[in-house]
Amino acid sequence: MDFAPYQDTAPDSTRALSPPPRRSTSRSPNPKSPPTRPTTDPFLSSSLPAPSHFSDEPRGDSRGFGNADLEGGRSHINLFETSLPLRLDYEAMLAYLLLPPAGGVFLLLVEHKSDYVRFHAWQSSLVFTGMFIVHLIFSWSSVLSWILFVFDLGLIAFLTIHAYQDANNLDRIELPFFGGLASSFVDAE
Repeated sequence: MDFAPYQDTAPDSTRALSPPPRRSTSRSPNPKSPPTRPTTDPFLSSSLPAPSHFSDEPRGDSRGFGNADLEGGRSHINLFETSLPLRLDYEAMLAYLLLPPAGGVFLLLVEHKSDYVRFHAWQSSLVFTGMFIVHLIFSWSSVLSWILFVFDLGLIAFLTIHAYQDANNLDRIELPFFGGLASSFVDAE
């Protein structure tokens, strides 16, 4: 069948025609006779295969209803697994303790399994890159530099403690602006 907008032949000559109308003497159905229905149930004589035909598992598996892997192989994922041979909480702490922001960048390069660690690595990289720029701007004053240095140490301690403690339930401590940005980067990966 040709669906081109301009055709040489009329499309009526190639399309399937409707069946001719029934020739009946009366125009309306007989109200005294009930409509005819098929005598066989179409659901009983179905030619569809059984649902077990479509399963990838061998026949005779006795796992029962509800125990099948509905996620397509995702049931074996461990949320606390990391790429490095370290515990999740230690890796999240290292994002802040390994010379920020370099520790965060290092973990972004080597950690691929844990979104929790990657979030802390992103947050560490973003926050302490910003703090580095602030240090450069205020490097003309030694007093402000020392105040910023003490603030940096306090922020590192605060974020390290929360990264360690919140690893049990995978909660994230998000700093304003940088935490939301880090979350969006991890969610986009």
